[in-house]
Amino acid sequence: MLLWGGLATAAGGAVLCVLGWYGISGERFAERQLPYLASCTVPGAALIVSGAVLLATGARRAPDGSPAPESAPEPLPPAPPSSPGPPLRVPGGTLAHRPDCPLVAARPEAVPVGDAELAPCPVCEPWPR
Repeated sequence: MLLWGGLATAAGGAVLCVLGWYGISGERFAERQLPYLASCTVPGAALIVSGAVLLATGARRAPDGSPAPESAPEPLPPAPPSSPGPPLRVPGGTLAHRPDCPLVAARPEAVPVGDAELAPCPVCEPWPR
């Protein structure tokens, strides 16, 4: 239904644009061309755009009329640790980080986690899930 409606709307817009062009071409002065622009050419262009939108909407529908399913992107697998060193923590911190984590990479006071029970950093995720 949307495809046929889009085609009919676009075709009607094209007919109006041709009629407007024909009317404008027969007038020498600009003030006599304005009524053709207002009554044929501008509405014709709007109908062409509306028909294109209907055609695009109809093309995205499944044959039974329901919206076409959009495929969801597959989740990426967890990244392997990029540094072989032990997890680090900042004194007084509550998170464990990879040695190359941007949150601790430039901090000289970062020390190995050791036996401390810390939550994994949400940025670098030092332990696989």
